[in-house]
Amino acid sequence: MSTPRFLLHHGLRSRSARILWLLEEAGLPFELHVHDLQKGTHKAPALTDHNPHGKVPTLIDRGPDGTWSTVVTESAAICLHVADQALAAGTARLAPPLHAKERGAYLTWMLYTPAVLEPAFTDAAFPRVAAPPASSLGWAPLDEALARVESALKTGPFLLGEMFSAADIMVGGMLSWLTAWQKLPADHAVFAPYIAALNARPAGQRARARDAELLAAREAAAT
Repeated sequence: MSTPRFLLHHGLRSRSARILWLLEEAGLPFELHVHDLQKGTHKAPALTDHNPHGKVPTLIDRGPDGTWSTVVTESAAICLHVADQALAAGTARLAPPLHAKERGAYLTWMLYTPAVLEPAFTDAAFPRVAAPPASSLGWAPLDEALARVESALKTGPFLLGEMFSAADIMVGGMLSWLTAWQKLPADHAVFAPYIAALNARPAGQRARARDAELLAAREAAAT
């Protein structure tokens, strides 16, 4: 197929960075449609025709042989989809197969970032005037959420032990972001070697280098 299988609607310095990393890990051909979030290009029909919210990341999958096309939105859904497609294609093992016992833990961690870590961090960063009843929230406080991740990593080096998976892109990507913004408590000692192991992955390094090149090109064009 001459056209790359995946098209990622991508925004610099956004959550779609984790999907660029994922695609580099997956080993399947892809291309980028880079949006300027400051100029609002993600609210134009090029993206809103596929994602009415005009949000990145949004992924177009043209199928393994180009005979069908589907749209996947939301980071966790995109990670699940691409990891399973890479497993089926034999290009990367980013997910346990359906029959594996590790699948349960994998699915739990895949959804842990959007379902627990991100809302818990939002609560911590932007506290409400009055705390809501704990029973009304579907996520734990940030310190408890981080403690659960830390506990899982004690048998590491990754969330599924020796196996790196797309779940590490979701959770590890969030932890790296918290570290970069100095929002990760220093007393979670397990996180430093985990993040270092993730940062050492060549696919992640390629993704960050590509983002840096795109950002530099945009800044140069603006001067």
